[in-house]
Amino acid sequence: MKKEQVIRHRVERKKEGSYYSISFTVPEGVDKLTVRYAYHKVSQGVTGRRKTANIIDLGLQDGNGRFLGWSGSAKEEIHVGRYGSEKGYFSEPIQPGEWHILVGAYKVADSSIEVTYTITFEKLESRFYFGDLHVHTEASDGKYSAWDLAKRAKKQGLDFIAFADHNNFSENDHLPRINDFTCIPAVEWTHYKGHMNLFGVRHPFENGFIANHLSEMKALLENAREKGAYVSVNHPKCGVCPYLWGDDTAFDWMEIWNGPMRPANARALTWWTQLLRLGRKIPIVGGSDYHKGRFPVRLGQPVTAVYSPSPDSQDLLKALAAGHAYVTSGRTGTRLSLTCGDYMMGDTIPCGNHIELTAEASFSPLEKLILVSGRGERELSCRDGKIQVAISAQEGFAYLKTVPRAGKSGFFTAVTNPLYFHLTEANTG
Repeated sequence: MKKEQVIRHRVERKKEGSYYSISFTVPEGVDKLTVRYAYHKVSQGVTGRRKTANIIDLGLQDGNGRFLGWSGSAKEEIHVGRYGSEKGYFSEPIQPGEWHILVGAYKVADSSIEVTYTITFEKLESRFYFGDLHVHTEASDGKYSAWDLAKRAKKQGLDFIAFADHNNFSENDHLPRINDFTCIPAVEWTHYKGHMNLFGVRHPFENGFIANHLSEMKALLENAREKGAYVSVNHPKCGVCPYLWGDDTAFDWMEIWNGPMRPANARALTWWTQLLRLGRKIPIVGGSDYHKGRFPVRLGQPVTAVYSPSPDSQDLLKALAAGHAYVTSGRTGTRLSLTCGDYMMGDTIPCGNHIELTAEASFSPLEKLILVSGRGERELSCRDGKIQVAISAQEGFAYLKTVPRAGKSGFFTAVTNPLYFHLTEANTG
């Protein structure tokens, strides 16, 4: 949601060489504030020969009188907000009150010059944020620094990244701070019996990572959870480092897509679906497992799309834990959504036996859209990007996936978390 306020201000010639401010009111509920200004930069004489530059500088001060930044005449637009600000400006939550545009009347060619300031107030609304949840830095066996990877990810259009180095979390103490981009603290707990990502806390385990028995493993993970970590099992059906603990209750999430599409991912999806049919509710994630940039592993392939109220790391993680996400091949890959009224992917619907779901998808003609439930699979013919699907609550759950029309069996190009069905007595009529 955006609102604009326009201020037309005339800078008098007598102000040339001085600084002053003009005020404007910031309303409640603003997450991002943008100031854009414009004026005639050249004054031309009647003969067309004389050209004198107008130069008006720009800065900003918040409602508490705090100086937020100065860009001079180098930028025609600046923004500030809690999750990122223009370079040269501090990031902070936007508080309501009387703010001030700082005016630098450097050069005023004529008697006065009109400057138009357009101030945009923006309130964040829930949307999908795209990111890579499994990346390694030079702090373990990766090639690049956290700064390099974060900048590359943002350049690719991603909104967040999680650095998951093997059994160490030193990078979590100095994560990159990049405007309008989120770095999530994580560590990949790496064991000979399987790998798990621990998300959301800087130091998820204490006194080392060693656990040689199942009871020790579960105690280590429980301690991480008590600190606020979310536990995701990585590449559980990988041929090189599979999950071998034999306990499918130790983790909270499952990485069903790791790196390039391959049989290990197909096996992970099959296992996850089997657990769903046993009544488990396990959110899914995906990540590139990017190390050194060697083909075919690519940063941001795949990505996890998370429906979150903000890009704050804790909001993103809570949304992931709620299953409000899907996994797709990349930032411009297949888009999927599965809803039922106000319920979305990851939610449990209290319902009667008959339900109508809404599937929305944007995918290639070379793909098929499949609805998977507790009773099997069926292809959907999705026209105009949306289709209504009738289903029985007896099927327990339903999720969407897209698969290639031609290619290896079991491969997929996108997968959503499920909607779960809870048949209530009040609705069994």
